[in-house]
Amino acid sequence: MSGQGDGDREETLTRFGEAVNMTPGELEKWLETDESRSVGQKDGGESVGHASGRRIVGLLRARKSDLTEDDIAHMRKVVGYVHRHLEQRPKGDVTDTRWRYSLMNWGHDPQK
Repeated sequence: MSGQGDGDREETLTRFGEAVNMTPGELEKWLETDESRSVGQKDGGESVGHASGRRIVGLLRARKSDLTEDDIAHMRKVVGYVHRHLEQRPKGDVTDTRWRYSLMNWGHDPQK
């Protein structure tokens, strides 16, 4: 692999670490809640964000050396989602909003 690929990987890991501000334990506990399951796009079953949250828990617990290109690609997707979603912050208190719940499914609690 070229040096640039390694740099991209490191940048992705850094950006993922900045975007995901929940610990694996916090995220797992959140994903068990009704609020977590109440948001996101569903295709008859689990929402995309909820499934992503479960994957993020695994990524957070994985050793960097064990991460695959597919894992890195998912990390990029998470970073993009979090950044796009943060730009759509509603006015007022966001504590009990679908906006916050959706972000939390992707590992980011805007109130932290």
